[in-house]
Amino acid sequence: MKIIKYDKKYIREVLKIWNDTIEEGIYFPQIDILINEEEADKYFSSQDYTGIAIDDDKVFGVYILHPNNIGRCGHISNASYAVNKESRGKGIGEALVRDSIEQGRKLGYKILQFNAVVISNINAHKLYEKIGFNKIGIVKKGYINKNNEYEDIVLYYIDL
Repeated sequence: MKIIKYDKKYIREVLKIWNDTIEEGIYFPQIDILINEEEADKYFSSQDYTGIAIDDDKVFGVYILHPNNIGRCGHISNASYAVNKESRGKGIGEALVRDSIEQGRKLGYKILQFNAVVISNINAHKLYEKIGFNKIGIVKKGYINKNNEYEDIVLYYIDL
């Protein structure tokens, strides 16, 4: 498997993984905001970097990397990751995160920060801590899951 820069020829597979993750309602903050191919191409093309995990021309995951803020905080990046449901637990998420760290450095970012890692996303917490992310803190009831229940979110960062 390798991580490549976004290429429109993979839009259908990337879009399916992204929209499936939104529909799960347990990782991303969007509520039922699914995007079509045209919107998706604009969205993924507009990021500072969009990486795609592929193997044998099949897409297994995607991430987006962009500023976390503007101006005096513009050196801090943010990323979101989505992995095909059937491929989770096979190291794809880790490959995406490590690639986003590398790409963030290349783009001149100094920090990669996650603003809302849902407390029940145990695998993400284990992964970020394994890689060396620092836990900033917990926001109580910062996320509403698909069952309309409030969950805590954790903030993380890593120096690039």
